[in-house]
Amino acid sequence: MKLNPKHLVTSLMLAVPLALASTASLAVERVTLKLAHNLDTTHVVHRALAQMAKDIDEASGGKMKLRIYPGGQMGGPRETLELIQNGALDMTKASASEMETFQPAYSIFSLPYVFKDSAHFEKVIYGPVGRELMNETKDIGFTAIAAYVAGTRSFYAKKEIHSPADMKGLKIRVVATPTTIKLIELLGAAPAPIPFGEVYTALQQGVIDGAENNEPSYVQTRHVEVAKYYIEDQHTSVPDFLVISTSTWNKLDDEQKQIITDAARKSEKYEHELWDQVVLESRQRAEQIGAKFIQVDKAAFREALAPLYDDFRADPVKAEWLEKIEAAAGE
Repeated sequence: MKLNPKHLVTSLMLAVPLALASTASLAVERVTLKLAHNLDTTHVVHRALAQMAKDIDEASGGKMKLRIYPGGQMGGPRETLELIQNGALDMTKASASEMETFQPAYSIFSLPYVFKDSAHFEKVIYGPVGRELMNETKDIGFTAIAAYVAGTRSFYAKKEIHSPADMKGLKIRVVATPTTIKLIELLGAAPAPIPFGEVYTALQQGVIDGAENNEPSYVQTRHVEVAKYYIEDQHTSVPDFLVISTSTWNKLDDEQKQIITDAARKSEKYEHELWDQVVLESRQRAEQIGAKFIQVDKAAFREALAPLYDDFRADPVKAEWLEKIEAAAGE
């Protein structure tokens, strides 16, 4: 049978890109990375990380694998960050508050009302300021390669709170950082930096009176069952970060790094798309369970927390980051 020249040319044109793609996949070295975090598998960030694992697998032709260990299997954020520093883990998810312990510059996200609105916040975490900040830990064993929105953090408690005066004497669970601890103290409450996994029982037994987090976490942790009042003061916007070990990163070749970077950027967009819908669903679920959402005068909280800005401006490093964030609002 004679081949039609036109068909032969067409076949060759189709075959060349496929061959090149196959060659590119074959060129990728095999590697399996371990990622651990303390979130439930239904959480938006876990879902984004699971999608990232699929994207890495597909882009590498199956040569690169990302194994995810959710639900605190390897400990909380501090433990997983320390495992990364010790070379026992490749990647993790940590909030800016948790990163503050390792790099004080991250404390900027714990500064109340530092962002004018969500657009300002996103301009920072996805823009030059955020990308610069994400490299600040590379000399201590890890660096961040993606940022995830986590809404705003508000207080929730076993009693109604309408003003800072209502918080006097209450025991409030917070992440154990200097900034968040002082934030609670300025409101007249007592900070209780207990492990996150113990919060439900502590609320149930009256060991603490409240905590603070975003709406999805409030519902997914079932804290809504034992703290029925969600106070919408929206004091901070604290993002989550995807962190990778510096030693792991340095062992990867350029193609592997590009595959991970591309997948990480895609995961940012995917997580953001999911977030608003999950917040809405969480609020509806909380109300069904019996939660009461309380609107408050944010100006009163902002005034009570103003001394934190004096502390930041007195520290040259923190003051520099504060200036960068404030400048980003006008860009």
